[in-house]
Amino acid sequence: MATASPAPVLLNMDVGELPGEPDALYAIAQIANIACGGHAGDDASMRRALTHCAREGARAGAHPSYADREGFGRTVLDVTANSLAGDVFAQCARLANHAGELGVTLAYVKPHGALYHAANVSRPLADAVVRAMARALGHHVTLIAPPRGALRDAALAHGLAFAGEAFADRGTRSDGSLVPRGEPGALVTDATVAAAQATRLVSRSHGHGDVATICVHGDTPHALEIARAVRAALARATST
Repeated sequence: MATASPAPVLLNMDVGELPGEPDALYAIAQIANIACGGHAGDDASMRRALTHCAREGARAGAHPSYADREGFGRTVLDVTANSLAGDVFAQCARLANHAGELGVTLAYVKPHGALYHAANVSRPLADAVVRAMARALGHHVTLIAPPRGALRDAALAHGLAFAGEAFADRGTRSDGSLVPRGEPGALVTDATVAAAQATRLVSRSHGHGDVATICVHGDTPHALEIARAVRAALARATST
């Protein structure tokens, strides 16, 4: 009996966060998580990102965060679940408005930074994120988040599709957690090392299906070179 080929693991990239972002990122990314005003991004950058997605074929998604532009969304804010839901809804709806005008479908949502981690260990916050994104974008969207935790549980409970994520350009500790930004080894900036890490992550996931997408951050140094190497590594890993 023939063995089924493994499902392709897609490259997702966080984009629309920095001025001077290379246009070529959108030709490499299969999923583009677009900053929608919470930690970065404005109307012009959102429309630029959506236009590039339409032109290059990247699947567009929203990248909401805590309302924390000063801290780039990397600080946990003491907000209620209802307040957070309002912020996430407003960010997703803002991007959706531009997407509708440009004829682009938003297919994914991925929380950013501190929100990504805080919501994954708090079911009330996770429920707030999932309810807000579904209200703004509809129940067809897929949530990208860690393979296990409150965000996955909330997405499945609310009937949304879910894609577990791992990172090619972030260092990890022995327990699998990410090395905090600002600490030595937090970032992987060598394209060859990042590609090898992506290959290992896919290999460990085969048979378990817990990693559906690998991330490269658009603001990581050498992001373009890393993205090219990781995309090629993913193609090799899922074709064997």
